[in-house]
Amino acid sequence: MVDVQNQMAVPNALSLANLEGKGRGLMASRPLKGGEIVLRDSPILTYSAYPLKRREQESVSSYKTYCVQCCKTLIQGGPTTTTLTCPSCCHPDDGIFCNAKCHSLAISLTHSPWACQALRYLRNCHVLVDQQSDERQVQARYLVAAYNLAMYSPSAFQTLLSLDGNGSQGGEMDSAVFLHSFISLLPFPQGFSTPSVEMTASLLSKDRCNAFGLMEPFSEHGGRSVRAYAIYANGSFFNHDCLPNACRFDYIDNGTNGNTDMIIRMIHDVPQGQEICLSYFQVNLTYPVRQKRLLDDYGFACVCDRCKVEANWSHQDDEGEDKTMDDDEEEMVGSDEENDQIEVEGEDENDDDFPHAYFFVKFVCDRENCGGTLAPLPPMNGNPPDIMECNVCGNLKREEL
Repeated sequence: MVDVQNQMAVPNALSLANLEGKGRGLMASRPLKGGEIVLRDSPILTYSAYPLKRREQESVSSYKTYCVQCCKTLIQGGPTTTTLTCPSCCHPDDGIFCNAKCHSLAISLTHSPWACQALRYLRNCHVLVDQQSDERQVQARYLVAAYNLAMYSPSAFQTLLSLDGNGSQGGEMDSAVFLHSFISLLPFPQGFSTPSVEMTASLLSKDRCNAFGLMEPFSEHGGRSVRAYAIYANGSFFNHDCLPNACRFDYIDNGTNGNTDMIIRMIHDVPQGQEICLSYFQVNLTYPVRQKRLLDDYGFACVCDRCKVEANWSHQDDEGEDKTMDDDEEEMVGSDEENDQIEVEGEDENDDDFPHAYFFVKFVCDRENCGGTLAPLPPMNGNPPDIMECNVCGNLKREEL
């Protein structure tokens, strides 16, 4: 197995710039090679993707259990004698740890007594857990994590507040008003003022615009879901492009320290001064599906070169909603997206109609139910320069020269 997780990012590879019409973005500070790790970033905040209450029709065995601190997969079902739990938590989703180190870190930082008490209180709010959607319950988890961050690391909380997202959209304010009615009743510690509804709306917007999903392992049967969400101080500056030149890798269950780090690798060579972009989801979705998702989830319409070409195509068969892609984060893979994906076989015969067919042939994984993005292995430690790794299923493939 190739050890990519522990390889370091290239120093001074990226610079932050203000881009007309796009806000802040990350640029190549020098010529970059395919496979180079240009950013390795640790999250400033993580939180569980599970609702506060599991629905009655869903069995406990259908959920995996993850370490609250490092998000590693533990077991199917509940805790065992090899794990540590928080004695104050009423549910293992809120307080189960894979080892003594994670337990110690969590109790002193992310899983403080206040956070434990807050989650227990919210779980007992029947209006929230019985009558509201899973999304609202996960938002409540996020707000607890964010306000807990403000208590143990004020500087990190200020970094969170500096990210894009101003909470001005109507839907976010509606959610903020509802959730604030519960948050305002939490027993905040002495000296910490109860946050305003405007602050809650702003935080929800930061989450909407900047959170990345930490995914369950790939399965050939499809249905890859999110175990937790993470927000990164530097990684949040990557803008979207429907034909990205970089992609994100994570190795959550494979490593030890830093297993929730975001690792950004170049897909191909780029010159100095070019913007480095990710795709916020699978690249093989059709134009109407991509546009709808970007507008609904991120509040903008994409005008990248690919979208300009595909805007002139006929999409009469693609006007339905993307029913399998219901998560807000980058490169999340559903199980039944075939009807929403672009068929590229034979398309490269007419580059005028589909000038980006080469990208799909070379950089999109063809494994069944995958559709991930391929990037070369880092050009170091003797790695062969023609081996490509998929950022979804992890398969290695020799590049066809």
